[in-house]
Amino acid sequence: MAKLQLIATAAFGVEAVVARELKKLGYTDQFVENGKVTFAGDLEAICRANIWLRSAERVFLKIGEFKATSFEELFENTKALPWEEWIPEDGEFPVVGKSVDSKLASISDCQAIVKKAVVERLKQKYKKEWFEETGGKYKIEVSLLKDIATLSIDTSGAGLHKRGYRKLVSAAPIKETLASAMIQISRWNADRVLIDPFCGSGTIPIEAAMIGRNIAPGLQRNFAAETWNIIPASMWKKARVEAKESIIVDKDLRITGTDIDDKVLSLARYHSKLAGVDDCIHFQRMDVSDISSRYKYGFIITNPPYGDRMNEIKEVEKLYEKMGKIFKKFDTWSFYIITSHQGFEKYFGRKADKKRKLYNGRIMCYYYQFFGPPPPKKEDKISDEEKISMIDNLILDNKISDEEKG
Repeated sequence: MAKLQLIATAAFGVEAVVARELKKLGYTDQFVENGKVTFAGDLEAICRANIWLRSAERVFLKIGEFKATSFEELFENTKALPWEEWIPEDGEFPVVGKSVDSKLASISDCQAIVKKAVVERLKQKYKKEWFEETGGKYKIEVSLLKDIATLSIDTSGAGLHKRGYRKLVSAAPIKETLASAMIQISRWNADRVLIDPFCGSGTIPIEAAMIGRNIAPGLQRNFAAETWNIIPASMWKKARVEAKESIIVDKDLRITGTDIDDKVLSLARYHSKLAGVDDCIHFQRMDVSDISSRYKYGFIITNPPYGDRMNEIKEVEKLYEKMGKIFKKFDTWSFYIITSHQGFEKYFGRKADKKRKLYNGRIMCYYYQFFGPPPPKKEDKISDEEKISMIDNLILDNKISDEEKG
């Protein structure tokens, strides 16, 4: 089979992180755009990308792309695509859609037209008038952006943030994909100390531990494309065996998560056990004022309260002031803090070295990055692999637009 065009979707600001993850997997033929990375791969790439991608939202198989300014154009061009190469006679193929800055603004009409066009194409192939759709799921997405229609099939099913370890959630959880992106944007590596003083149900420490142990995030779940006839079960098995053999079982990590809420800490411990990293994270009930470490160099990566409600804003601003004072004693550490509060730097008492616009769900945030000095070489010898990782992180930082820097 010829090379496929695949699309890894991503939250705004995370695209470069996903591109780097794909390069690490060996998929270097790629094109980065807002919200997605298009890359070339084969059937095996569908399996490996779903199992390994930490910061992507979903993986789609791109079927076609064309200009569509009328419903007739949308219908005819959709019908011309080779849907029968992917969707079997009994395949279930619901259609979802989105439209941005396009003449075809009615999403429901676009969905109906695409569905009708695919049915007509399959009628010609399978010589039948009715499809019961009792087989595997091939969810089609029609995405219109500035009158360009992209037709694709979702290979993931549930979003890739659903790793399988977070069965219960706290009041204000951060998505696993965003937590992973935050860690990768930072300069943290598995030989460094990491503290999250607002760990909640444990997402940031758990994602860090999975990165440190090289545990593929999709090992504990299934994907929509596993039901597809065209991808043999042996291919999925091979990808999972590869992922299992890549785990660094004996890697010692120094990761701590603290919070003032015993209930969420109980969730964090439960989730870390499900993720298989409970032996390398220390969770403890503690106020941010009391955090300390015997290590001179380390990282604080955290998602503190934002104060989204009016009655909470003053409290949160006092908290940021407290954080600024407490973190001063970690004068050789690096801090990475995400919040939607526009005045964070003012209350924290220090201007960030860099900031990056990210979205926590639908909330526009900034990821404030405060860089500490590197440890002396005699105390922390840096390997060639770590040097490459640091260079990659600098490249990621340089991809921030002028708007994000402001």
